Order: sequence, then structure tokens, then C-alpha cells
Amino acid sequence: MSGTELPVIAAVDGSSHSMDALDWAAREAVARKLPLLIVHVRQLARRTDQEVQEREACELLASAVRRVAGTAPGLRPTTLAPLDFPSAALVSLSRDASLVVLGSRGLGGFRSLMLGSNSLATASMAKCPVVIVHEGRDDEESDGGTGEVFPDIVAGVAADESSEGVLDFAFETAAAHPGARLRIVHGWTMFSSMLSGGPVFDRNAASDAAERSLAELTAGWRAAYPQVEVMKEPVNGSATRTLVTASATASLTVIGRRRGGESLGLGLSPVAHTTLTHAMGPVAVVPC
Repeated sequence: MSGTELPVIAAVDGSSHSMDALDWAAREAVARKLPLLIVHVRQLARRTDQEVQEREACELLASAVRRVAGTAPGLRPTTLAPLDFPSAALVSLSRDASLVVLGSRGLGGFRSLMLGSNSLATASMAKCPVVIVHEGRDDEESDGGTGEVFPDIVAGVAADESSEGVLDFAFETAAAHPGARLRIVHGWTMFSSMLSGGPVFDRNAASDAAERSLAELTAGWRAAYPQVEVMKEPVNGSATRTLVTASATASLTVIGRRRGGESLGLGLSPVAHTTLTHAMGPVAVVPC
């Protein structure tokens, strides 16, 4: 990745989801040796006196800094409280960030929704990778504070050059966490085999071709990161089910999204959207 000194941004709003995201972001900043920037967006639409908003923001950010001191004692985070719409502010800040981390829902979210609108919009439009942390797992407590009880990093890829960003981020993340294993999942069908010029009627031959394509796609990355243990998993059918299931025992699930379709709402493919909304652990969305 470029801009290795750009910060990890953690978005907080006081919700339990955002506090989980803050913990994750602090540990990841330490692992990647990057600074941490804690952001609380003061919302334009709120009918609250600006002075009250500023005081609430200062109190929240001070509390977040104290929390980080317990999670990552050596980290010295900075803070920011812009006045804007949350997703707009985070997308703008993402231009100068290595990573943006936020919870799956904020204080304003409906409990029936699996993913909040601000989280979805940020993941769909940010200029850098975005990690959505789903509530419900306590990785830190289960492993005495290291956050490595779930050693697998799972990456969903297409067997072509559009997956370079996903592989770059996934291998870099695995390398930052010694002992992590990288599972690379690729979904294929007979129709996709036909479209790529592969076998049309022989399922076994199509399976072999998918495995070869995946090996060719990852060869350069494996040479660049020889310390990372890699498992290649070509899956007959949609990769969505495999990715969602794998997310339950993964430290991170990595998926890609298209660049250029953000203004039309086309940033997330059906596989990416379903994985993001149904995953049972943190999900990284990487612009490709």
C-alpha cells in the first residue's frame, strides 16, 4: 500500500459498536506501526447548540483516548471533531488515511438493520480500505488482549487483475500479524468458466482450471510474502456463503469493491454487499 505513514482512522459516536471498532482500530494501528486518528463527526442535522455539541464531542473523544490507553498503552492517538454528515466527513478524510474503521451501526441505527446507512455509505465510497466491525465477538478477551484468537484472514477474489487491491491488502495484513493464515476464496461456475474461455461441459476440468487460475493469480504475492501461510479455496458456486461462514472464525474477511460507480450506488457488488451485511466478524472493503 502507498502512504504507509497515513493514519488508521477510528470513527466513534459513543455507541457500543463504535467502541468495538475503536478497540480493533487501536490494535491494528499497533500491528501496522501506524498512527491512530479518532474521529467524532458532529452532525449538521442535529438540533443542538453548537457549544453543547463541542462539549459533548470533547468528552467523547477524551473518553475514547482513555480507552485506547488501556487497549494499546504505547499508542498516542490524535482526535478530530468535524461538523458534517458522518459518511461525507469520513469519505473526505479517507483520502489521507491508510484505513478507516467503524462499527456496523451507530447510535441512530435501527436494531433490525444489520448494517447502518453511514457504515454502508462509507464502505461504498471511501478512497482507502474500510473495516466494518460487527458487534458480538470479544477477540481481545478470548486471547488475553492480543486479538489473535481467530488466526485466519479470509479474502474473496475474482480470478483476474481486478483482485490486486484485495490481495495487496490481505497479504499486507497477514504479514503484520505473525502466525496468521491467509485463506483465498474464489467462487466459480460453469458459466464463468465459459465466459473466461475455459471448459464448458466438463465440471472437473472447470474445477482444475479455476484452481490453476487462482494459483497463477497469487504466485507473485506468495513470492513477495513467503512468511505468510496461504490456503487457496476455489468454490463451485457463489463465494458469498463461504465468505460469510468463514467470517465467524476469521480475524478479518477482505472483499473488494469497484471504483468509479460510487455516484450511482454501484460500488458494492452483490457478493460484497451480502458478505458485508451478513458477516459475523470484521470485514475490510478494499477499492479495486
